[in-house]
Amino acid sequence: MTLHFLMLLVLGAALGGFMNGLAGFGTALFALGFWLQIMPPVQAVSIVALMAFTAGIQGIWLVRRSILNQPARLARFLLPALAGVPFGVALLTIVQPNVLKLVIAGFLILYGGFFTFRAALPKLERSTPIIDGAVGFLSGIMGGAASLSGALLTMWCALRPWPKAETRAVFQPFNLTVTGITSLVFAIKGSYTLESLSYIAVALPVVMVFAQIGIAVFKRLTDDQFRRLLIGMMFVSGIVLMVRELAF
Repeated sequence: MTLHFLMLLVLGAALGGFMNGLAGFGTALFALGFWLQIMPPVQAVSIVALMAFTAGIQGIWLVRRSILNQPARLARFLLPALAGVPFGVALLTIVQPNVLKLVIAGFLILYGGFFTFRAALPKLERSTPIIDGAVGFLSGIMGGAASLSGALLTMWCALRPWPKAETRAVFQPFNLTVTGITSLVFAIKGSYTLESLSYIAVALPVVMVFAQIGIAVFKRLTDDQFRRLLIGMMFVSGIVLMVRELAF
């Protein structure tokens, strides 16, 4: 493991962990920008899935009371998403993943850019269980087809006038479930080789520490600041995703 390799490994772990702690998502989008430069794609994705899962556990604990207070709300998104994943996998036979990711990146940039620079954010206050289920189902499809299950869900949650803990109580366990299942699949396929485990041993402590730093910043944000953070993250995520797909 050269110094250059170690530096990129640690930088990806630090940035990915911090974003997960701060916003509840973003580990893969930001860590892969570094890790795809030093690892094969399958190895990088398998490691980042495990890092996102372990960092997400800390975020789950942070909003545990909000999750227990609103279990039905989470189920409205999560159960349809699990049903949508096989459709996303099947979609891979029709649409190339990189094309789909570029389309999603463009949508994120348009959405995030439009709302980022608005003085007032929209607030969808009424209950929308049918739309919630549709968002969850489409998120599952996006997860199966392009490993981007959290994008649409986070966009939808950012438009709701929920307190920040309630917002995070939806997409944090949602993302944790998806990354947990993904990590399990990689483990069954034997992706976690001794080499990968050595990289994990270096990256995991960095991810956990920087996730705690991100959580500390999260606690200082107001509800409106957190909503703006999520929308701004969508804009940045779209740019990062597009650059990564075009570059790699």
